[in-house]
Amino acid sequence: MEDFPDDLLWTRPGGVASVGFHLQHLAGILDRLFTYARGESLNAVQLGNLENEGREPIPAPVVGDLLAVFHRQLEQSVNELRSMDERTLTHPRVVGRGQLPSTILGLLVHAAEHTQRHVGQLLVTVRIQRKSC
Repeated sequence: MEDFPDDLLWTRPGGVASVGFHLQHLAGILDRLFTYARGESLNAVQLGNLENEGREPIPAPVVGDLLAVFHRQLEQSVNELRSMDERTLTHPRVVGRGQLPSTILGLLVHAAEHTQRHVGQLLVTVRIQRKSC
């Protein structure tokens, strides 16, 4: 992401998700899945953020703003992981309005896999956009 141009943040080369979406979604998915892992429901702010993921905010943030939000969420998630009691990892949890069944461990694994997938997609999109400049 170093020196990635702000004017490409919301473009969708070949119709793929924008770099801006991936950065928003990376922070959002960690926030939401860790909320469920704590046994909590999403609050109004989280639901609003989810609804707006992928939409260019006005005023549009710069790359550094979105990276800072992601890094803060990542740090918060890692700190939360450090404080978890491993004896609780199999405790049941529910996800979303549909109350889908999971466990704390299931949510943590999903958070890791989902984050890894979007980081990969982000890096590919960044690379494509850099070559088109």
